[in-house]
Amino acid sequence: MASRRTAKRRCLFNLWFGEVVRRRGADGRIPVRTLDRGASSSAAAAEPTGYPGGPYDTSLLVKYEHHVARHIWFGEERGPKKELKVAGHGLKLNSRVPLALPPQMESWVSRSGLASLQRTSLNKIDTNLVSAFVERWHLETSSFHMPFGEMSITLDDVACLLHLPIRGIFWSPQDVTEELAVELAVDYLGVSQSQAQSHVRSCRGSYYKLEWLYDIFVHHRAASSWAYATRAYLLMLVGSTIFADKTFTLVEARYLLLFRDLDGCSGYSWGAAALVTLYRYLGDASMYSCKQLGGYPTLLQCWIHEYFPTVGKRGENWNPAGNCGLPRAMRWSYRQGVLKVDDLRPILDELTPTDVIWRPFEDHRAWRVFDEICLYRGCLKWGETVVPYLPDRCLRQFGYRQYVPSPPLDCMMATDIDVDWISYHQSVVDVIGSSSVATTPSEVVDGYLEWYYRVSHPRLVPPHRDAPREVPVPVYDAGPSDPDWARVSTLIRRYLRQVNAEEEDPQFSDLFEALHISRSH
Repeated sequence: MASRRTAKRRCLFNLWFGEVVRRRGADGRIPVRTLDRGASSSAAAAEPTGYPGGPYDTSLLVKYEHHVARHIWFGEERGPKKELKVAGHGLKLNSRVPLALPPQMESWVSRSGLASLQRTSLNKIDTNLVSAFVERWHLETSSFHMPFGEMSITLDDVACLLHLPIRGIFWSPQDVTEELAVELAVDYLGVSQSQAQSHVRSCRGSYYKLEWLYDIFVHHRAASSWAYATRAYLLMLVGSTIFADKTFTLVEARYLLLFRDLDGCSGYSWGAAALVTLYRYLGDASMYSCKQLGGYPTLLQCWIHEYFPTVGKRGENWNPAGNCGLPRAMRWSYRQGVLKVDDLRPILDELTPTDVIWRPFEDHRAWRVFDEICLYRGCLKWGETVVPYLPDRCLRQFGYRQYVPSPPLDCMMATDIDVDWISYHQSVVDVIGSSSVATTPSEVVDGYLEWYYRVSHPRLVPPHRDAPREVPVPVYDAGPSDPDWARVSTLIRRYLRQVNAEEEDPQFSDLFEALHISRSH
């Protein structure tokens, strides 16, 4: 009798959830035909396979099988710690960067294009906030998949947040062995052969320790050996910021080649270098098997602060109106957040377009004029790392109406990346030629969200048991166009959701009236 009841419960469960349990494979994938019971067997067989909650069309997110979002949907975490290990060098860097460099060094550092990195780092990183956004990154599209569409960290964001030069050449390095790492340290850092050999051996590879570079800088500064001191200082600076890796203590020796000619290193696209490195590490960290994030986490966290004013905790050092030309990353300071990554997931799931400041740097144009090269669509390269840069997937961040973008680029097949970068004009025409200036900050073309919910996994938390397994496509109103009113609208709506308020309830009538007023501005 008990076994009959168990079988009956199992049958009802399978019927209620669209036979997910019976039909889902080991990878969590299900045939799309289970999503539509009315489809004929012949039509269903021709359709692609999909996953619970999306994507239902797997032609875009081809690596979704290994993505952390697939596991989170089924309650599977990366490990006992749900957040990533993220190391910011802000505190150490602040102690190592002097209030003023000697004039002989200051000239080289200023002309390198990297001087702003001396002051932009947050003292600490909110690992839960950063991890929650990393879970939405997809390397195929170089973008975060939010509930309302894609967003990304763009070249314009890098220019405004860090004041790094965007235009310039990409870098194609030579291989650096441990023997060559020793020779480079002798020739360009002014250390002895034995000292260099001992140090490289202790690093167990072609690396230098950041602390060792700082000591070399201090030594040569005291000895007035300005070129050696400057190279050690710049290598320590980029190793602590845009080229930070997952060792958290080392920097690759090959980056010393960038500073052989201190008068010529200003010709690189340092902004592209920062973005390529961060994209690469975001792609790694979005995979379920990865537990660490490299790159410059300050860039990611400050990007979040600028675009999402109601998500996460932050301190504000100054108002944008009072800025005197400083990099926008310096606007923010660390404040310890109370929300864990699993608290933030449903909050991000409930975000709407009105929760976003789509163009946060318009009041910063006096110091960083928008450069049209930021709309270049193509591959970015730094060293042997090549990533797709696809502004056509986040056009609302540039003030354009979002359309269904072209399939992502296959950078493995790219052969003329440097030429494409130099002759960027045509790609810009192609990106904006199919769009128009947005009439509201979050405007999209008809059918965009329907397409997006078919090819993406925009929500990380599954619906309640009494909700359908297929995630419905949301319908958004235009919302307020003014950022301050948008924030008021977001805060009111969030509170009303928390208390499960209904508009018919008299005790919440004033709040609902305030919400409608805020949306009309």
